[in-house]
Amino acid sequence: MGCLVSTPQDSGGNRRRPGSIGEVSVYVPGFRIPKPVDFSLSLGDQLPKNLMERLSALRTRVVVMAGQEAPTVSRTRRKSATQHGGSTLANLHQALQDYLPVLLGLVKDGSQLQHNVQFVWMNQEDEAEETAISNAWYEVLSVLHMMAMLSLSQANLLLLPRTSADGYQPKVSEENRRASVDIFLKAAGYLDCAVRHVLPQFPTSLREDLPVDLAEGVLRALCLQALGQGVDIQLGMAIDSAKATLAVKRRLACEMVKYWQQAQDNIMNLPLANSWGEKHRLFIKWKYVEAKAAAYYYHGLILDEGNTEKSHGMAVAALQAADEYFKESKRSCEAFNAASPLSRNPPLWGTMKYLSEKIPKDTSSKVRINRDLYSHEKIMETAPTLPDFSLALKPDEFQLPDVVLSWNEENVGVGQASSNHLKGERR
Repeated sequence: MGCLVSTPQDSGGNRRRPGSIGEVSVYVPGFRIPKPVDFSLSLGDQLPKNLMERLSALRTRVVVMAGQEAPTVSRTRRKSATQHGGSTLANLHQALQDYLPVLLGLVKDGSQLQHNVQFVWMNQEDEAEETAISNAWYEVLSVLHMMAMLSLSQANLLLLPRTSADGYQPKVSEENRRASVDIFLKAAGYLDCAVRHVLPQFPTSLREDLPVDLAEGVLRALCLQALGQGVDIQLGMAIDSAKATLAVKRRLACEMVKYWQQAQDNIMNLPLANSWGEKHRLFIKWKYVEAKAAAYYYHGLILDEGNTEKSHGMAVAALQAADEYFKESKRSCEAFNAASPLSRNPPLWGTMKYLSEKIPKDTSSKVRINRDLYSHEKIMETAPTLPDFSLALKPDEFQLPDVVLSWNEENVGVGQASSNHLKGERR
């Protein structure tokens, strides 16, 4: 159900493609932008005037704010960022939260009103410039996606190192790191809700016609990306803590590998188009390789604590793997930054600042010591298997809000969808 219109990429539209997005700690694959909708034409007299006006005003607010915010969100804005990641991001997020419980009235109790309005959004990762679908669940899905992207943008602002008051090299405060983990979990919660509770509302035929930006694989990959970056922050805090053991650090690093591996599995075969999509794929590849470098490093250190030739040989192999993955991660990082839209790394901090110093140094020294002690045959040529830990970090549980009471209080006509809507006719 739901009439679909996709506008080809060469239609002369105005999809925003900035030449550069500045410094990136958290990659956000562009912002899908809603286009104006005239609810009065679509719903006619099926809604009371005051409810129609409220619905229209809330969506217009989102359209205007998103149109103003998207070009600047695509670029790093240090000066306008507030302590908690940018007031304009928070305002747009609040506008979406205000809109959602009113919007959900269109799908309340399976109302046929859900098919009456054609919602149009500009895509970023899909080949089509924009996608219009006459189904209010498409609007709900798009709203949740934007809420998640705003959260990731907020986390990016929090995780850009800033020069400290003492004049030392730029760093990210512990307060910002802890706040970013909460934001990552919130973003993951929106995406998890979209996958588990909103996508199932679409008939199979319409799910297949959704833009790739909203494909299940992309939504799952973004959710896993948020969780993977959350664990990365936790690992960085563990590195800074004198109480955190090697076992704790190894577990976090191994969990991070699993999150990024699953993210890559979800996105690798999707038809991601244009620059945003390809850059998204490169970001996940980079972070996956980077996570493996961390995991093999800590696995190697723990194996080296063993008292047998075998454990020492396995330690050497693990550390050599860490060193190779670290070198590969630098190449992957360069490929990501060079892909359009151009980006650059902020000053090194956290997990990778520490590991960029420790991996080459420890690998070199421990390999030399063990090769002096044992024959070549005792040194494994392939890296040992990483331990398999269950994933501890879970998305926040986000539930769709209750429909505003005005939908119950007003004499709202359920209306009847036209036959072409019921049949899912495309134009």
